[in-house]
Amino acid sequence: MIYSFVHHPHQENVMENSHISALSAKHAGLEARIKAETSRPMPDAILVASLKKQKLRVKEEMTRN
Repeated sequence: MIYSFVHHPHQENVMENSHISALSAKHAGLEARIKAETSRPMPDAILVASLKKQKLRVKEEMTRN
């Protein structure tokens, strides 16, 4: 049996949109974690810096698409 690949632009858009939605949710989650950590009496500066770097990487990934 021979299978042929049929290009479906709609399916590609759905996949891209769901990827962007996932990245957006991750970005919001990181923002919430940063806000929670910085609102503590003695925030962990190393953790905050790490979370901010992760958030920036997610943002860059979102803008690439």
